[in-house]
Amino acid sequence: MPIWGEILAELRHTEEQGVKPPFDTVRRKYLTTAYKNTGRNTILYATKWTQAGNIDPEVISITDEDIQGLMEVIHGLKGPNLDLIVHSPGGSPEATEAIVSYLRTKFSDICVIIPQLAMSAATMLACASNRIVMGKHSFIGPIDPQLILHTQVGVQAVPAQAILDQFELAKSECKDPKILGSWIPILSQYGPALLIQCKNALKLSQQLVSEWLESYMFADREDAEEISKKIAIDLADHKEFKSHGRHINRDKAKGMGLIIEDLEDDQEFQDLILSVFHATTHTFEGTNAVKIIENHNGKAFVKQQQRILVQQGTTPPISSAEL
Repeated sequence: MPIWGEILAELRHTEEQGVKPPFDTVRRKYLTTAYKNTGRNTILYATKWTQAGNIDPEVISITDEDIQGLMEVIHGLKGPNLDLIVHSPGGSPEATEAIVSYLRTKFSDICVIIPQLAMSAATMLACASNRIVMGKHSFIGPIDPQLILHTQVGVQAVPAQAILDQFELAKSECKDPKILGSWIPILSQYGPALLIQCKNALKLSQQLVSEWLESYMFADREDAEEISKKIAIDLADHKEFKSHGRHINRDKAKGMGLIIEDLEDDQEFQDLILSVFHATTHTFEGTNAVKIIENHNGKAFVKQQQRILVQQGTTPPISSAEL
């Protein structure tokens, strides 16, 4: 397997010859080889979020626009199998629901492969698969929803459960008139429907994950409904995780009951997946790309800070460095 540094050397070799690094060519080479290894449709969904840079969070999040990207790269692929390589911080649960609905009209057997991180709504997406592949270095995250609040100290993403817990604490402490004055500035930030929104958001994330697990990952089990609900509740337990950014490793994910396969079980496959991932991170570092949705044929939907580039696999690959 070419490690991160070796792929960098591969890219720099052409640069030394006066040619721009072939980021797209190298990335697609490994993505195509991964497909040839398994014979399964292979799609990369990755965003530039674990690397330094001032990036608009909306650009790298799961949004409804991603459906357009998936439509572009799925066109022409024949089911029923899909390997979906995911590296994402998450995003909109509603957009994730739409993506799952679309993917399931195209593929009946979906394997989500996590080369490093699939957090929040990306974890929800993974739970809509038939199985998840993780390495020792791979992580998923809690699915407790975050609400964007415009507070006196600026815009903040706040866990829905934390808002509900804080309100309950306020109700208890405000029985003492001496403490009420300290709570008034905090409670004034709550809109009239905020608490209901928090409760609905919590119910939605758990409901979606529970339904997907029952329908796909545990479809053949008699206790599918029971285990699916338990996993959804555990993944949404903010009181347990205490931070939306907590990393759940492979062993803990297995302990929760999720069907997880070890990436290391197939050394050749592991090498190819990590090569795709390393090549993708180099693309993010060396170009303006911040989100890449791409299939094994080289057809791609590339999101940049300012625009979108659609690349057709039937034409010679264009390096994103040229944009």
